[in-house]
Amino acid sequence: MLEAVKTALRITDNEFDAEVQGLIDASIGDLRLAGIDPAKIVESDAFARQTVITYCKAHFGYDNEEAPRFSESYDGMKRSMALSSLYRADGGVVA
Repeated sequence: MLEAVKTALRITDNEFDAEVQGLIDASIGDLRLAGIDPAKIVESDAFARQTVITYCKAHFGYDNEEAPRFSESYDGMKRSMALSSLYRADGGVVA
């Protein structure tokens, strides 16, 4: 997932790998808190991958004027995943 996120962030070297990996881990943790099975958050799943990328785009860098737009987009994607039986850790049971 790291290389996919770096490509989306237009990072070509390894200078920010630790920061980007931290953001990836934070996004997976946030999705997990929303009831999403972390085993379903894989690079081969296009929607899950794009959700993680969107989180990283919202949180990477200090002077990102697009951060609010990406954050709002991520929240919508997270809601979609949380409501879908394809991603829920509890098999799709929404309380």
